[in-house]
This record gives sequence, C-alpha cells and structure tokens, in this order.
Amino acid sequence: MTLKPMTSVRLTAPHGFFTRHGGVSTGVFASLNCGYGSPEDPELIGQNRALIAGHVGVAPAQLYSVTQTHSADVLTINSPADYALGTKADAMVSNGHGIALGVLTADCAPVLFQDAKAGVIGAAHAGWRGAIGGVLEATIEAMRALGARNITAAVGPCISQRNYEVGPEFFETFSDESQEYTRFFANAPQEKYLFDLPNFALHRLRAAGVVAEWTGHCTYAAPEDFYSYRYTQHNDLPSYGRMLSVIAQH
Repeated sequence: MTLKPMTSVRLTAPHGFFTRHGGVSTGVFASLNCGYGSPEDPELIGQNRALIAGHVGVAPAQLYSVTQTHSADVLTINSPADYALGTKADAMVSNGHGIALGVLTADCAPVLFQDAKAGVIGAAHAGWRGAIGGVLEATIEAMRALGARNITAAVGPCISQRNYEVGPEFFETFSDESQEYTRFFANAPQEKYLFDLPNFALHRLRAAGVVAEWTGHCTYAAPEDFYSYRYTQHNDLPSYGRMLSVIAQH
C-alpha cells in the first residue's frame, strides 16, 4: 500500500492532501476512506487514519478531526483535554507538539495553514457555506491568537469551476454579499452558473493577508484519484468516501 498525498511547497510542516490511494477500504470506498460518516466498517476507517498518522509522524490518537457542519467554528487543540470525539467545528488550530490536524472533504476545499516561525498550524474545511461564512478568516484569527504573524496556506483538491454547476439562488447569495463576488461565476446553459470555489477561497485568504496557493486538482474530474460527492450523485453510485487532509507539528 502506498499513500499518495499531494503537498505544497508553501508548507514546511509534515502535511498531505491525501488521495483515495493506499488504504484498506474496498468497493466504492476503495481505498483510503477516512470518514466515519461513511457506511463502512469503522475498523477499516481507523486503519486508514492510522496509516496517515504514521505518514506525518504522529501517534494515531494524536491525529484530530472534528464533526464538520459547514460552519465558521474553530477549535484550538493543544492537548487531548482540548478535544472530545464528536465535537462540531470546521477548523482547528494548534501550537502544540506531536499533534496533527485533519479535515475531511469530498469536493469541498481543504485548507492547511502554517506559521513556521511561530510554531502554529491550522486546518479548515471550506465548502461554499464555510467560505462565505468566514471559516478561513476565523482560522486565521485563531492562529494569530496563538502568536502567528506570517501565515501561509494551501488549498487542496476540491471541485473546480467547470464541474461546479449551481442555480440562480446560489449566485444571488454571493452577489447579495458583494458584487465583487460575481467574478467567481461563469454562465452555464439553462440559467445556471459555474462557481469557482478554489479561487474564491484564495481570494478570501489573500484578502486576510495570507500567502496562499491551490494545488490545482479537481476532485470531480479525477474519480480514480479522489472521492467526489457530486460525481457520486451524477453517476448513481451508492455512496462515497471522504479524503483526509492533514498538517502536523512535532
């Protein structure tokens, strides 16, 4: 089994945007499904998460993830006492050691953060609701509360604009927030639009003073490499897995 994570030159901490390769899951979940919300044997999911923990150099129990709800809520984790299984949030930050932070995605944008000098890391799950709702800015604010001043970030594999068709109500949600946001939409047939999630996330990060890049990988366009909720829906597949994106601090 070989893990095949995507990485970013922006981040020097051990990290990875892990693909669906290198795990023990089978069937539609093959093979590195890390989401306990999937209808799969939890033992297999635990084994997959342990493989990822080993890859970034932490104990499996020190790889933290949260129950994601498309919110702007951020959790600060520096010890096991800061964490409870089932805690609801969409981002985590830490300036502890021997800790890894992970977020689950299957089309939404995973974002990993670091201030190497300050010794602060962060991870955020940014779907469209979280991105427009401020989860990225909230993560940055929480990192700054821990002493971060020079934050860099990387946006991992997520659905790209040409595969993210949305309706007029979706477009109006963004245009009502700011006319500037209309530039992240392209016209599509039948009064539909195509939304550019990765570049919208980059815009929000850069506006907050963070140096950031996108890895450039579309989850929908490469189902052999990534889990994709939309691809599953459009192709009548029975279920889908979740990828884990992780950043660690030793």
